[in-house]
Amino acid sequence: MNPDNPVSTSRLANLVARSIRDTFEHFQVQFRAITCRAKQRFARQDWHGMQSDHRERLDVYASTVEQLQARIGSMLERRLHSRLMWASIKAVYSGLIDERDDWEIAETYFNSITRQIFSTIGVDNEIEFVHTDYTSPPTPSHHAVHHACQRPWHGQSSLAHGIGSLLRLYPQLCLSDTVIRKDSLAVATAITQFLPSHQQHNIERIEMITSVFYRGEHAYLLDRMVLGSTTIPLVLCFCHVRNRVRIDAVLLKKDDVSILFGYTRSYFHVEVERPHDMVAFINSILPRKKTAEVYISLGFSKHGKTELYRNALRHLARTKDKYQLAKGKRGMVMVVFTMPSYPVVFKIIKDRFDYPKECSRQDVIDRYHLVFNHDRADRLIDAQQYKYLVLDRHRFDPELLDELLKVAGRTVSVDNNRVVIKHCYAERRVQPLDVYLRQVDEPSARAAVIDYGNAIKDLVVTGLFPGDLLLKNFGMTRKRRVVFYDYDEICLLTQCKFRKIPNTEYEEDVLAAEPWYGVGAMDIFPQEFIHFLGLPPHLKRVFLEHHSDLFEVEYWSDLQRKLKAGDLFHVAPYPDQKRLPARRHTHRNQTCTDVA
Repeated sequence: MNPDNPVSTSRLANLVARSIRDTFEHFQVQFRAITCRAKQRFARQDWHGMQSDHRERLDVYASTVEQLQARIGSMLERRLHSRLMWASIKAVYSGLIDERDDWEIAETYFNSITRQIFSTIGVDNEIEFVHTDYTSPPTPSHHAVHHACQRPWHGQSSLAHGIGSLLRLYPQLCLSDTVIRKDSLAVATAITQFLPSHQQHNIERIEMITSVFYRGEHAYLLDRMVLGSTTIPLVLCFCHVRNRVRIDAVLLKKDDVSILFGYTRSYFHVEVERPHDMVAFINSILPRKKTAEVYISLGFSKHGKTELYRNALRHLARTKDKYQLAKGKRGMVMVVFTMPSYPVVFKIIKDRFDYPKECSRQDVIDRYHLVFNHDRADRLIDAQQYKYLVLDRHRFDPELLDELLKVAGRTVSVDNNRVVIKHCYAERRVQPLDVYLRQVDEPSARAAVIDYGNAIKDLVVTGLFPGDLLLKNFGMTRKRRVVFYDYDEICLLTQCKFRKIPNTEYEEDVLAAEPWYGVGAMDIFPQEFIHFLGLPPHLKRVFLEHHSDLFEVEYWSDLQRKLKAGDLFHVAPYPDQKRLPARRHTHRNQTCTDVA
C-alpha cells in the first residue's frame, strides 16, 4: 500500500472481502476434488488411497486459512486489527455469498479468519457470524437432492423393480444387470419382512439421495420410503464381494442409520452441491440427530462446530442448571466438566499431570490430533477443539470453578462474570464403563464386558493402541456400544514393542513391587492386562472366555506384522445380523472382499 495515497476503508473492505470469498472458493474446489476421488478409489479398491485422501482433505481447510491470513496481513497492515474495518469486511462479504448454495459453510470460513487474526475471546457479533445472516436459504434449490420412484406397489416383484430402476441411476457403482436384479430382490425381501403388510401397500414413493456416500471399504445409498405422513429410512450398504460391488446390508431402523452419522465415525466422502438440502433430507429420516453432527459427518467439521456452539447458546438460554464436574473417577491429565441437561463434556488439560503420567501438554494435543485424522472405527468419540471459550460464571458450580482454577489455572481464568477457557475439547457425553457396570443387571454387564473387548480389538485393527485399558477410560453410549475417550496415551500400534514377561527362579522377584526385568518406554506386556482391567471376578471370567487372545504376545505381534505389511482392516458400522443372508459370516474385522 502507498502510505501517501492510502486506500479508503470502504475500498479496502471490498478488496479483502473478495479475497476471502475467492480463497473460500479455492478451498471448496480442493475439497470437492479430493472428495470426488472416492468413487475411483472405491471402484479400484484403493483403500490406502482412500485413507490418504481422508487425511489430505482434513488438512486443506487449515492450510488455506493460514495462507489467507498472511495475505490479509499484507493488505491491511496497520488496520489489521481494526474492528471498524472488519465490520465493513463482514458486511461486504455477506453480500458476496448470498448467491452461493454453500453460504453457511462460507460464513464459518469467514469466522475462522477473524478468530485467527483477533484470537477472539468469546464471540463478537460485529466481526463474526455468531448467528447466520439468513433466517431462510438465500438461494432456491435448483436441483432436487434426491431421485424419486413413485409407482403403485404390488408385492415384492414390483418393489424390486422400482429399487432396480433407482440403482441404474448410479453408474459409478458399476452394477451389472444381474447384480441389480438379484440385489434389488434381496432388498425388496428385506423391506417386506420389516414392514407390516398394510404398510407395504402404503409406500407412496422411494426417494434416494443423488450422491453416493463413501467411507472406508463401503459405499452407501441413502433413501427414504414415504408412507403418507410417515417416513422410513432405507440405506443400502455396498462393498466388494469377489471383486464385484454388491449390496452387503439393508438398514431400515433409525437407530442403525443413526450410527452411520454418529460421533464415533470418520467423515463421509460425498459430493454435496447444497449442504443445507442434504442435511435437511438426512434430518427427515433422523429427526433426533443434531444438525451439527450431520454437517460434521459430511466432512464440514468446522461448520459442525459452529452449529454445536449455536445449539449450546440456545440451550443455555432456555435452561438454568449449572456446569459441574463430570461423574466418574478424576482424570490424571484432564479435568472434565458437563451440564446435566446437555449431552456434552468439556475436557481441559491440567497444568500438571498426576503421577505416574509423564507426557507433556503438547503430547496430549498431538494425540487428539492423531485421533482426529484416524479411522475412528465407531469406537473413538470425535473431539472438537475450542479456543478462548467464554462461559457465564454464574452457570458454574462453585466446586467446579475452584477445581478448574486449582488444576488448570494456566488455561482457565475468571474475568468479571466470565469464565475464559483458552483451550478445551468438547465431546459427546457417555456413561463411564466402570460406573455403568456397577449399575446394571448381570446380563447387561456381561454384554458390556464382551463389547469392551470388541472395542479394544476394533481399535487395534485400525492401527491404534489405546495405551490405558482401564474401565474408566471407556464409556457406554445410548445405543449400548462401548467407546474409548481417553486419548492421552493413545499411539500407533506399530510403535509398540510387545513382550513376554521373562521367567524367574526366585519367588521374591514375583512378589517385588518393581519388575526384575528391564522395561523400555514402548514395552508392553499383554500378560499384565488382566490385572489392570479392574473387573470383578465373575466379569473377569466372561472377558477371558471371549478375549483371552488379548493376553497373548502372538496376537499383537501377528497384527503388527500385518499392519506393517500394508494390510488394512475395516470395521463395518453394522452388526453381522444386519447383512443380507448370503453375505453373513462369523469373522470380526474381516474385509468385504473376503465375504462369500
